[in-house]
Amino acid sequence: MAVEAIQKVTEAEAEAKRRKDAAAAESKQKLSVAQRSAQRLLEDARAQAEGETRRMMADAETEAARLAEQVMDQARQECETMKEDARKRLDQAAQFIVERVVNR
Repeated sequence: MAVEAIQKVTEAEAEAKRRKDAAAAESKQKLSVAQRSAQRLLEDARAQAEGETRRMMADAETEAARLAEQVMDQARQECETMKEDARKRLDQAAQFIVERVVNR
């Protein structure tokens, strides 16, 4: 009877070790799968962030170009206004110069 009890204990210990080893292997596999999944998620998030950054930069460049064009248009209009004002006073300036030369 003692031999049978020892054999049962030995078998139980072997079964417990087999289950423990199987559980450890399963845990390692699940951990590996989770790590790969996390890595894919991280890579996807990075790619998405890079894409969003590119879109934001493109939008910012478009807006900057639009604002620059507005500033340039305003500057052109102001230049034209100053030219028109200068042309209107050109006759007065010429007359002033002639008077200064003649009166010397």
